[in-house]
Amino acid sequence: MIFRLLIPLALAVLLQGCAAAALSVVGAGAGVGMGTGVEHELNGISYKTFAIPIAGVHHATRATLARLAMPITADAPTNEGWNVSASAAGRTIDIELERLTPRTTRMRVVANKGGLFGKDSATSTEIILQTAQALQDNPTGKKSARKRRNES
Repeated sequence: MIFRLLIPLALAVLLQGCAAAALSVVGAGAGVGMGTGVEHELNGISYKTFAIPIAGVHHATRATLARLAMPITADAPTNEGWNVSASAAGRTIDIELERLTPRTTRMRVVANKGGLFGKDSATSTEIILQTAQALQDNPTGKKSARKRRNES
């Protein structure tokens, strides 16, 4: 048991020059991302699994990008689901929707600013959170554009 406590502390001390690694080791389990079910990697990639069929998540993703004024540059089906790309302020947004089961979809978002360490995890997390909100507001993704316009 004591080793479980000492290992993160030792890694934090040894990796103090790398703030991102130290914070992720020490702060694992804390923060907005964990509270909302959004998983992160140190390389800025965000993930979330939805208990919604892929068609609904795909529709909500497109609606989210439109609402955030991020023009879609590519939208193509794959063997596993969909790949959607968009752009925003010098960033390329790559979204992978993977069908895990007929009723479960995994979303992977990368907001790339360029370069080796040019990932924008805040933007990728916000896209996931906004997509989750869109799905909560409209779980089937079938609300018509006319109804949405009338509600505004």
